[in-house]
Amino acid sequence: MKRRDMLAAAGTGLAMLALVRPAFATTEEMATAINTFTGGVKPTEGKVTFDIAQLIDNGNAVSVTIAVDSAMTAADHVSAIAIFNERNPQTDVAVFTLGPRAGKAQVSTRIRLATSQKLTAVARMGDGSYRSKSVSVIVALAACIEGEAP
Repeated sequence: MKRRDMLAAAGTGLAMLALVRPAFATTEEMATAINTFTGGVKPTEGKVTFDIAQLIDNGNAVSVTIAVDSAMTAADHVSAIAIFNERNPQTDVAVFTLGPRAGKAQVSTRIRLATSQKLTAVARMGDGSYRSKSVSVIVALAACIEGEAP
């Protein structure tokens, strides 16, 4: 192989790397995911508490707790809590199914965050209504994705 051919092949490879960017979801995709979860019902703000650090050093394992103000009785309970994000490759983070026997409408988990973004928690109430809470977080060290979104 000639030196010129090798340089041309290397240039083509670099050009391909520049074209391949990490996939990020968009705000519209998050809205669509929330709409799918709620079945088209618009969630009402309130009753949901989102416990997550506002400034995150490392996005690889971010602790998050979501609590919903509910008596958790047969007549008034939370049947599901879902977490959505707008900048990870997938907008659906998790869906937790609860019932009146759960005793407490609270879930905790660790999630990966690709970059600074908005997170939304949506709670499905026993009466079919939805409650939500959104927070914005700043991630200093992104998880699993190199580079920034365009």
